[in-house]
Amino acid sequence: MEIKVFRYNSDVDHTNSIILIDGKYQCDGLEDEYRSFKKKHETRIPDGSYKIKLRTEGGFHQKYRKKFGHWHQGMLWIKDVPGFEYILIHIGNDDGDTSGCLIVGSAGKNDQNWIASSTTAYKALYPKIRNAILRYEKVTIEFITLDNP
Repeated sequence: MEIKVFRYNSDVDHTNSIILIDGKYQCDGLEDEYRSFKKKHETRIPDGSYKIKLRTEGGFHQKYRKKFGHWHQGMLWIKDVPGFEYILIHIGNDDGDTSGCLIVGSAGKNDQNWIASSTTAYKALYPKIRNAILRYEKVTIEFITLDNP
């Protein structure tokens, strides 16, 4: 499975994107802003391709397991991001919720630093990726910046 995150708006405080799975639109994304040097909880994921695995420990996993039950079998963990640890795909609404991770939803029309229907988008995206991982498929995510940060 190939996931592509096309960044089209690199703003001073956030980054907007669209997310495709195997070439088909899945949802919109929101991340922190671009920085040439990493600042904890304030820097988006560097451009590049990374593997996704399930992370079955930590606070996010426990929170999501409680919220979604056994449907949730681990956080979507973006692995081996240089200078980052425990980068996840999760639910949120603005860049304050990202903490360096990728949040999913529907892009807001009036406020670009806002993403709506995040839980709905997550419920549609998560089982596709989870099932591919559980089938031992190689799952990658590639971040591609289309504008000039």
